[in-house]
Amino acid sequence: RLKEELDIPVFHDDQHGTAVVVLAALINALKIVGKRMEDIKVVVNGIGAAGVACSKIVMAAGVKNIVGCDTVGAIFDGRKEHMNWVKDWYARNTNPNKEKGTVHDVMSGADVFFGLSAPGTITIDDLKKMNSDPIVFAMANPVPEIMPEEAAGHVAVMATGRSDYPNQINNVLCFPGIFRGALNCRASRINEQMKLAAANAIAGIIGDDELHPDYIIPSVFDRRVGEAVAAEVEEAAYASGVARRSRSTAETEF
Repeated sequence: RLKEELDIPVFHDDQHGTAVVVLAALINALKIVGKRMEDIKVVVNGIGAAGVACSKIVMAAGVKNIVGCDTVGAIFDGRKEHMNWVKDWYARNTNPNKEKGTVHDVMSGADVFFGLSAPGTITIDDLKKMNSDPIVFAMANPVPEIMPEEAAGHVAVMATGRSDYPNQINNVLCFPGIFRGALNCRASRINEQMKLAAANAIAGIIGDDELHPDYIIPSVFDRRVGEAVAAEVEEAAYASGVARRSRSTAETEF
């Protein structure tokens, strides 16, 4: 509603910020395991604001098979219990094979797991059901869906929301770059193209020769991130038609 009523950018940190950084991490994790967005199955546990935003952004990046789960289980077109208008949309636009059951059931054949839910949601047995070289982003804080120590040896790439483990997925990587890019060109909104650009900019900080299962996302202290994100977000705003400042007068600042 705010996006429609206001002529200035509206951005929800815990929702869209999380999604941008998740996509950045996924881009690099897929390079490590040699898989493509369009070929993978992603299970998302926790279909709140962040879970929906993460699903939408990876779909925009090319993922075709996403299965979302809430406390009842898999969300599919036709499910009646514990639904609302957001989950109705989610059911219509995800889970193409109409998988049913608990999160443990739908983990079979998954390539990627996004946890935006609660501690201890998945187990080693769930990881064993996944495809080869599974990617697990367990982002519940402070206790993730599965601890890295438990997952070790069963996953190709592991990330959490914690700073005391490798690959911290932290919203702060978006800032101040997204806002700087939007302000530079006086963008009227922060659209999906700008979020995708931010994710690609964050992922691109790490060169292919530097990529490692324990290094798929730059540090929050990496000073290159903000400038790179600002430049790509500004360019995406011009390309998508939401910039309100002409290029001839715009000053690229950081």
